[in-house]
Amino acid sequence: MPLLNVSSVSYSYDGVVNVLSDVSFTVEDGTIVGLVGPNGSGKSTLIKNIFDLVRLQSGAIRIGGHEHTRPGAKELAMYLSSNDYLPEFLTAREYLSMMGKLFGLETDHEKALGLFRTFAMEGRYDDLIEDYSHGMRKKTQLISAFVIRPPLTVIDETLNGVDIEALYLAEAEFRKVRDEGRSILLCTHDFAVLERLADRTLFLDLGSVVRDEATRDLVDEHGSVAAMVFDHLGTSQP
Repeated sequence: MPLLNVSSVSYSYDGVVNVLSDVSFTVEDGTIVGLVGPNGSGKSTLIKNIFDLVRLQSGAIRIGGHEHTRPGAKELAMYLSSNDYLPEFLTAREYLSMMGKLFGLETDHEKALGLFRTFAMEGRYDDLIEDYSHGMRKKTQLISAFVIRPPLTVIDETLNGVDIEALYLAEAEFRKVRDEGRSILLCTHDFAVLERLADRTLFLDLGSVVRDEATRDLVDEHGSVAAMVFDHLGTSQP
């Protein structure tokens, strides 16, 4: 049984037809799956459906065998959004404590402190989030996932805004997460990251799945993930 099973999901907003059109794919245990597509392709709407942030209109979504609306599913997956909206009235310690409780865990603050040092935020763990820069908030989002380590982490452009050192540190943690048998659905416009990390790449355009193949095979065929995308779109690479 796949960890995440999205089956024949379609979705429309008022006045917009086929934001998603019969989308089906799976994420297995211990894999990193890349999610790519141009703006407006339906990526964020797909993620909102997975996390029950919009009501599913057709199809089915199961996480760990549970219907995606059920508590059992919600305990297995964590969503890191593209924005940096965190509760500014909390410290990072309080935020990670809250996130741990949502997943029924006692937060390992020593591990969190170690990650704060690794990600060049030593001494800031007990500061209010309102005093953090954009990059620090993004790193705090990532660290929360690295501490909690749910079976499935869905990352929606969260890597935007982090410095190059933090990006490579995050990639190393992603590999550790995969080696532990946990999985990541990684939505990003940074195709080079996917070439380094993703076992499979899912290409979404106009609400439909265009390609869902091993990343290595796509690179062998097109030369790069970027070339695959631009070949499909019929445009030249910048």
